Amino acid sequence: MRSSLCRSNRPAVPTVRPSVAVILAAVASSSLFPVVARAQAAGDKTATQLAPVVVTSTRTAQPITEALPHTTVVTQEDIVNSQAADLRTLLRNQAGVEFSTNGGMGTNTSLFMRGANSNQTLILIDGVRVSSASTGTAQLANILPDQIDHIEVVRGNVSALYGSDAIGGVVQIFTKSGAGQAPAANAQVEYGSNNTRQGTVGYGGQVGDTSFNLTGSAYKTDGFSSINTAQAPRANPNDNPYENQSVSGQVKHRFTPDWDAGVVGYYSKSKLSFDSAFGRPTDDNRMNSELYTLSTFVNGKVLPDWSTHFKLAQSEDNSDSFLNGTKNGTFNTRNRQFNWQNEYALAPSHTLLFGTDYLQQALDANSFGTVFSPTRNVFSVFGGYDGRFGKHQLQLNARNDHYSDFGNQGSFFAGYGYNLTDALKLIASVSNAFRAPTFNELYFPGFGNPNLQPERAKSAEAGLQYNTQGTGLLRLTAFETRYDNLIVNATQANGLLAPQNVNKAKVQGVEASWRATLWGTDVGASVTFQNPIDEQTNTQLLRRARRHAALDVGRNFGNWRFGGEWLLSSSRLDTGSRTLGGYGIVNLNARYNIDKQWFVAARVENLFDKNYQLAFPYNTQGRAGFITLGWRQR
Repeated sequence: MRSSLCRSNRPAVPTVRPSVAVILAAVASSSLFPVVARAQAAGDKTATQLAPVVVTSTRTAQPITEALPHTTVVTQEDIVNSQAADLRTLLRNQAGVEFSTNGGMGTNTSLFMRGANSNQTLILIDGVRVSSASTGTAQLANILPDQIDHIEVVRGNVSALYGSDAIGGVVQIFTKSGAGQAPAANAQVEYGSNNTRQGTVGYGGQVGDTSFNLTGSAYKTDGFSSINTAQAPRANPNDNPYENQSVSGQVKHRFTPDWDAGVVGYYSKSKLSFDSAFGRPTDDNRMNSELYTLSTFVNGKVLPDWSTHFKLAQSEDNSDSFLNGTKNGTFNTRNRQFNWQNEYALAPSHTLLFGTDYLQQALDANSFGTVFSPTRNVFSVFGGYDGRFGKHQLQLNARNDHYSDFGNQGSFFAGYGYNLTDALKLIASVSNAFRAPTFNELYFPGFGNPNLQPERAKSAEAGLQYNTQGTGLLRLTAFETRYDNLIVNATQANGLLAPQNVNKAKVQGVEASWRATLWGTDVGASVTFQNPIDEQTNTQLLRRARRHAALDVGRNFGNWRFGGEWLLSSSRLDTGSRTLGGYGIVNLNARYNIDKQWFVAARVENLFDKNYQLAFPYNTQGRAGFITLGWRQR
């Protein structure tokens, strides 16, 4: 099964906080701040208990049932069971999450969360920002599941924790770690439709006080034609191949019971053939991309009740485009960041959070012969309180970000929870958030506007959470987000387009997520009803549906496991006042454990060969089948 709120093979977690020992164990398994415990320690009861501990919703460890922002987790077990080929496949059945893509594997992929624009959701890899400073979006299509341990998805405004871009929410990806496991190797190969080939090898575990992991993978496919040439006759009709090589690694050593340090890295290199609706049918468009993150961290205790975390990190998002073999664009982004975070335990259920972040962004770009290299420095301070008084729960956060190019931006989050019963909790929050203009919007020659101000958003939400062993974990949230100073391309007096802070938008909606095990069958569902409106034109925001839902099921039968999912979406508007039709997609998967080390798996995507589009005029995958052979050392 995919995207789960809690693991499917254990009872639901009670709403009370775990013991201090459990939280400390979660911290010990972390490679940056405390994170979800590694899910693949099969048969380890401690690991099972730790699985629902999350960090992204508060920047501190807490059970997922205590998270006031609507938070879900895609566990390692979910990733293995789904056999997902890319990040979009892992996240597309999440409540509030939608995607658009410009074709098949590796093509430009945009994520819309709660109706927010694709550059209004923050993407982190192991706590490191990876969004491009030029476009404001991340290379989602080039982050493949082979390197991922788990993913945390937090919905709604959380700029008070992370600063810019966290209007729709935060998606934090955690790479694989060997913490808490005996050293072991693993490998798998896959073959399928479109002459797709994939291979992965890895080795990791823990020896004494040192944990480590190293995983490498290669992916290659002949693909299919990205553009529907009936809708765009000038596009090249040939198939568009894609290849990706990636590697991730972690090493951490515990020097004393209270102090540890380590290094975490991720690297992805890809080559893509893509189509353009403009030009000639013989044009050959290529894109070479690189994405990497590298961080070093220290975690420790200054005093018995005072924990501190230091992290120094760098990420780069580099891309070169080519037309008929000639380079026609280069965009290289570098993010350098320093984080110092502290938690002080006032009492067992009361924690103060305080710290500082420093971010330096730089862009080197050479587009159509024009060179520009802007930089930006951001110094931030943040603080917060998280506590429980009997049935009452409170989360307060505030943050100020000082930008070298436009000054200070403040943000806040105030959340409240009340347990009507041990199973039923009411939740409400108010918050605001912002998005800093990208370097393209500010400085691109002949287009940029250096006088732009950040986009702002205010949000209010209310919901309930129901959690029992028999019914699983259900979260229902109603929300409203209002946007001001939205940046749009407006026609100037000289007749040219330039970005301006002129638009307003509003998204009202209801979302629900549910995960349970019923009579031995793992069941998950999500549904979203929303009304994403551009208030200037009173029209639906582009490429966002008013209704979308997902249902997935999975069940073990001895050495066999069978699963499937059903994805549904209503129609969406696209450019040129076009309407993209609604769709329903069925995907199936199966797995057979040959013995304790070997397994074979298979999946079928788009079982009924549905013809649908996520963006005009781009094609999507038709019916396709894949088979995998895997091995894990025991």
